[in-house]
Amino acid sequence: MVTDPGSRSDEPEIPSTGRPEVAGIAESDEVLSRVTALDPARRAGEASAAAAVAAGEELTVPGEGVEPPPDLTAAAFFDVDNTMMVGASIFHFARGLAARKFFTTSDMAGFAWQQIKFRVGGRESDVSGHRDTALSFVAGRPVEEVVRLGEEIYDELMVDRIWAGTRALAQMHLDAGQRVWLVTATPIELALIIARRLGLTGALGTVAESVDGCYTGRLVGEILHGPAKAHAVRALAASEGLDLRRCTAYSDSVNDVPMLSAVGTAVAVNPDSELRDVAKSRGWQIRDFRTGRKAARIGVPSVLGAGALAGAVAAGVAYRKR
Repeated sequence: MVTDPGSRSDEPEIPSTGRPEVAGIAESDEVLSRVTALDPARRAGEASAAAAVAAGEELTVPGEGVEPPPDLTAAAFFDVDNTMMVGASIFHFARGLAARKFFTTSDMAGFAWQQIKFRVGGRESDVSGHRDTALSFVAGRPVEEVVRLGEEIYDELMVDRIWAGTRALAQMHLDAGQRVWLVTATPIELALIIARRLGLTGALGTVAESVDGCYTGRLVGEILHGPAKAHAVRALAASEGLDLRRCTAYSDSVNDVPMLSAVGTAVAVNPDSELRDVAKSRGWQIRDFRTGRKAARIGVPSVLGAGALAGAVAAGVAYRKR
């Protein structure tokens, strides 16, 4: 169902400054370059393919059949936690770091509590309070080291938690010649790892500050959450020449209604009870890949289980120390 996104969104438009802001991030040029730098060859191929289509040529790949021409004005945007992946990616990442004795028990307990308050509440007051502690556990660590560990932890704890149904939806867009981005509060480095492993175009995520190749523990701008996701999607669309009326967004959370309202087609995936109600009232599509007891517990924030798991990891670290 495609409708005019402007009729469904109360979000203010991004001022036309010639340099769009991404989720309140001042260095938006740098952020957008990191988003599109995931696969420069793909971008070059899209440009040459567009020229070929304009010249009336057929697009072929050696050894393969004729591929559909790239659809350069349509794209798909996917939330990550509980939409593309079972549970919260940052928790899986923290679990992997805890197993490597990356931080102390008190660090883990504090991080778990802040994550629970942020993800269960999800209000802007929670976001502002959570901002200063969001990435404190990587302060002082080299960016290169954290990225390397992110690759390892993805293989250990995340790859088997990708929802097959959501992955198929992303592939559907790719097969149609459209670009696919992840849009998540997860740190951009981790979001890019997930996007690359899934064969997607790129990702928009929360940007951590680094100085001389090491994280400071502070953020650049704000956490990519709620209305900030809609702003980021609009800025990316302006940069990439996308027609948002032809784009699709997927999420599980009512916090992402601004992003879902910014595009022509909105899909609620494994929705919480509030988003399910919004989707029904607005005629949005609903896809639920949960089964059995998981599906029956719609509306119970899955972060509670993740928080308990994080606490268990912290307890395990303390036990090993004793």
